[in-house]
Amino acid sequence: MKAILPGSTVGVLGSGQLGRMFAIAARRMGYRVHTFSPDSDTPTGQVADREFEHPYDDLDAVREFARGVEVVTFEFENVPTETAEAAAQFAPVRPSGSVLHTTQHRLREKTFLSSHGFPVTPFRHVRSLPDLTAALAETGLPAVLKTAGFGYDGKGQTRIDSEEEAPAAFEALRGREGVVEAFVDFEREVSVVAARGPGGEFAHYGVVENTHSRHILDLSVAPARVAEAVEREAVGIARAVLEELGVVGVTCVEFFLTRSGKLLVNELAPRPHNSGHHTFDACVTSQFEQQLRAVCNLPLGSTELLRPAAMANLLGDLWQEGEPDWRAAAAFPNVKLHLYGKTDARPGRKMGHLTALAATPEEAARCALAARRALTRRAGG
Repeated sequence: MKAILPGSTVGVLGSGQLGRMFAIAARRMGYRVHTFSPDSDTPTGQVADREFEHPYDDLDAVREFARGVEVVTFEFENVPTETAEAAAQFAPVRPSGSVLHTTQHRLREKTFLSSHGFPVTPFRHVRSLPDLTAALAETGLPAVLKTAGFGYDGKGQTRIDSEEEAPAAFEALRGREGVVEAFVDFEREVSVVAARGPGGEFAHYGVVENTHSRHILDLSVAPARVAEAVEREAVGIARAVLEELGVVGVTCVEFFLTRSGKLLVNELAPRPHNSGHHTFDACVTSQFEQQLRAVCNLPLGSTELLRPAAMANLLGDLWQEGEPDWRAAAAFPNVKLHLYGKTDARPGRKMGHLTALAATPEEAARCALAARRALTRRAGG
């Protein structure tokens, strides 16, 4: 398989912040970037060479987009499989449409993981209220009911603590099929961001520790404070997942770490991930450059962590009392500010992030959180 060298044009399906950071890495290495999504003036489009503004189901436009690039990748997995298949008629799509098909649907993803022997929490398919009642009898309570497809950041999820809550939870599916999972009383959530090249080359960023708020990632700390045996197992599982899926590109494997020290795979994301944002500042090769290297069949770069780091998300809630105080954040010399170019600051919307570098993970976490708090301090407050 030939390498796609600098000077070539790379296409990105999707146009959010992940595509933006990918485009920055690609432009730095001399590539051109085209992005495709239903929106204009997007985070990716502001950095790309060309922005295609069409619905994903406009397959003629997708084909035109693919004709103008040497390779296509994607920055979020909710792109329809048909879109990836149409693009693949004119340019290689990496990761492939089959990877997209598996990971964008919770039931297919859980079934893939379970059938290949990967550790997952017990789950059942739900299409009716009797299905849900029977599933809860098997998984036990509490449990979590999730939409089977197209969910992220906790969207489409309902916790069920009693049988009486089942009908309302089922109604929340709004006619969509669902997956019910046994509730996991975990000690912490961790993730492994890893990359695989076309020839099976593998690189990983170790284990990252994640804290969520309202089902949205709030803080990531690297390296994670876990036992060495847990790290080895998590990386081993991640490598096996990428191999079984045949991934070419970057994928994040999210885990629950139970109080007994057992790892359970929670979700897969076949693209750069929020919990890998620190790599932009803290690693020799960022996850975004690594994605570019993998899909273009270049040698994978070093994933060495130069210093412990922590990443704190900046959600639209921070704008509720006016523009955040960027000067206050800039007063922290070891903190990097990343803003995504989004103009509409809605509560819960990811607008940017802060990355702090320090001598220890704990110090990095404290610094990132302090810098974020400083954004909303007001004179006399």
